[in-house]
Amino acid sequence: MQSYIFRKKNQITLISGILILSGLFSHFALENATLFTWSFIIASVFGGAPIAIQAYQALKVKVISIDVLVTIAVIGAFLIQNYEESAIVTFLFLFGSFLEQRTLNKTRSAIKELTEMAPESALKQMENGEFEEVEVDEVDEGDILLVKTGAKVPVDGTVLTGKGHINEASITGESVPVSKTVDSEVFAGTILENGTIQIRADRVGEDTTFGRIIELVEEAQDSKSEAERFIDRFSKYYTPAVLILSLMIGLFSRDIELAITILVLGCPGALVIGVPVSNVAGIGNGARNGVLLKGSEVINDFSKVDTIVFDKTGTLTVGNPEVAEIVFYGANREEVLGYLASVERESDHPLAKAVLQDIGGTTFSTVEETEVVKGGGIVAKVKGHRIAVGNVALMEKENVALNKNVQRDVERFEQNGNSLVLTAVDGELKVLMGIRDQIRPGVKQDLQKLKKLGVKNLVVLSGDNQGTVDLVARELGLTEAHGHMLPEGKSAYIEKMQAEGQIVAFVGDGVNDSPSLALANVGIAMGNGTDVAIETSDVVLMNSDFSRLPHALGLTKSTASNMKQNIFIAVGVVLVLLASVLFSEWMNMSIGMLVHEASILAVILNGMRLLRFRLRGKNQND
Repeated sequence: MQSYIFRKKNQITLISGILILSGLFSHFALENATLFTWSFIIASVFGGAPIAIQAYQALKVKVISIDVLVTIAVIGAFLIQNYEESAIVTFLFLFGSFLEQRTLNKTRSAIKELTEMAPESALKQMENGEFEEVEVDEVDEGDILLVKTGAKVPVDGTVLTGKGHINEASITGESVPVSKTVDSEVFAGTILENGTIQIRADRVGEDTTFGRIIELVEEAQDSKSEAERFIDRFSKYYTPAVLILSLMIGLFSRDIELAITILVLGCPGALVIGVPVSNVAGIGNGARNGVLLKGSEVINDFSKVDTIVFDKTGTLTVGNPEVAEIVFYGANREEVLGYLASVERESDHPLAKAVLQDIGGTTFSTVEETEVVKGGGIVAKVKGHRIAVGNVALMEKENVALNKNVQRDVERFEQNGNSLVLTAVDGELKVLMGIRDQIRPGVKQDLQKLKKLGVKNLVVLSGDNQGTVDLVARELGLTEAHGHMLPEGKSAYIEKMQAEGQIVAFVGDGVNDSPSLALANVGIAMGNGTDVAIETSDVVLMNSDFSRLPHALGLTKSTASNMKQNIFIAVGVVLVLLASVLFSEWMNMSIGMLVHEASILAVILNGMRLLRFRLRGKNQND
């Protein structure tokens, strides 16, 4: 019976409204007192049923909810034969609940849209070579899939054949289609707008980028901020306090109607719902714009950030460095380059990839006894020779002599903004390479936006040489720049800033950034970074789009401000209503309930404004 009544809640609301209108028509047009009275009695009983059931369920778990207060008020009004008040209060309460549900569903629309965009089927290559449509859950890693024009990419994978343009808005928030050819990476949930491609499944199910986005955002929306936890505790004690206050007023004044009215007016509905709706809308906006905010607590912390620390490579720069300058010392260049390429092939560091790309075709040799020197480079044996590849610190550790000419070259390379890769064979320096990375397009403008949003300190910490880091800092107008930083050095520097009272966000993309991401007040990972960095972080910028960072900061500031506005509206309305009922003659239960429901709708609509948030001009708009 209870479930049936809940299913018919909207119909009950409609019937109550019709009965109230019928009663009013009977009174004013027909002057029929009996029909007037019975219309309001039936409306009270109909409308009160779902509210009373919810109150009973709350009391079963020892919670005095808003439904309990309204139920007591309605029963009281009914007993003193104030049927108009009881009927109108139940209708307004049910109608307010209906509007709340509708508007709250809209705030969760971003997540609903994401879930609906999840692919359900795939064209999988079977053993006979033919492609058959299967459920996406039946796709395994390594399977070959066919994606046709207009279809959703079912999994994360790599293009094997074909080409086309894919709309990646569901992943990156960017609506401009991206060209895909052989060896390009594609993501589940994106749409192939033209062309036909075959892909190899690399990640399936919840492991896909799309699956992780949905999981992270749903977890974020289920989490509670400090403000929400406070309000939960507050309402737990506030609601019984209202009940006690109304009883005391009723006993001392002997005015039962006044006591019942206070019960209705004191309901903390807008206060309870105001903060969650702001958080849900803010997280939803972020999800649709390529920003994953991992929880309500993150919004609160990020909105207060005054210092942002950046890793350099892959964050401020493109992360695709190239050899810009090179000096050889001694003969046997081809042989030395072969040794260097053989050793660098053992590493996945961006500088190693740049070296290999520059060397091109060469003769590779077997590498033995490889030792990775943390923050220094690699030492290995190739054809019986001890090969050391790394920075100046590694050369000093290996006792490689750097004469004055070499020192001048090193200084010149650093001044030109190069990262250095030195190669020594059997303790003798053979090659000095200068490798430069390009600054991300638009980063300077994005950093200016961060400053306008209230960030006082922009700091870069990098393992590169000081000259390279200084060059980047000057070009981008950063506050501080520190080079030669190992992972533990970055963490120590963040701790130092926090000890000075700064609220620090760290932006990085590599495994070596994970300690700093975890230590900072807010860790921000570039979406194309490592899985470890993304899991450790609090905020993820999908597709490594740096321009999302100002949007993310502006969004969290607007969300935090929106929460405060909703708390002010909720508390202000309750205080005004209570003052009106105690010190004025015009306030009654029906008017109070109407204002109460209007305040709930007001905080919901105020929160929903965050769904349309865009960072425009000089200031953030909410």
